[in-house]
Amino acid sequence: MKKIVLITAVVLSGFFGLAQNGSGFGIKGGINYAGNGDFFDSAENAVQSPDRNVGYHVGVFGKLGNKIYIRPELVYTSTTSDYDEGDLRINKLDVPVLVGIKVIGPLSIFAGPAFQYILNSKFDGVTIDNIENDFTVGLNIGAGVSFGKFGLDVRYERGFSENELNFIDSTQLTLNDDRVDTRPDQIILSLSLKL
Repeated sequence: MKKIVLITAVVLSGFFGLAQNGSGFGIKGGINYAGNGDFFDSAENAVQSPDRNVGYHVGVFGKLGNKIYIRPELVYTSTTSDYDEGDLRINKLDVPVLVGIKVIGPLSIFAGPAFQYILNSKFDGVTIDNIENDFTVGLNIGAGVSFGKFGLDVRYERGFSENELNFIDSTQLTLNDDRVDTRPDQIILSLSLKL
């Protein structure tokens, strides 16, 4: 019995010793399971929720601290939402500023604001007027594990700032009342490498 306890203690201390420690920076990438907000169809006076799709993200991160840390990131994100009228594609720069705490061993939890700048938006076959605000704010909350230089995290992101995309009537070149709420609502899975 003493051997089993000793072996278990050695294995667990080695396992917990593998967690990323200290400040640093690195690269990250992964997939998003995302949808934007509702589509408001003025002709049918109807509201339609999007079908979610898988997108991707790539970027860099920094980490300041150890047990309690701040982790700013700069991430390029691409998402697609399906509606009956077409697909909305959005490319943006995300800047989450996360505050995290190590819970036990390699496991940590984190949360913080996410600042977003929309670079490009396209809706299939429709001319788009400018999005109300290119700059919006949201929230990231999640958990991650780290082993040596590698990390894996999952988080939920929700946009707070109301922001709509309006459509132009191509026959009259005027705005119509069709619009899409562009706030993100997504689950993000990331793999990171500390350099």
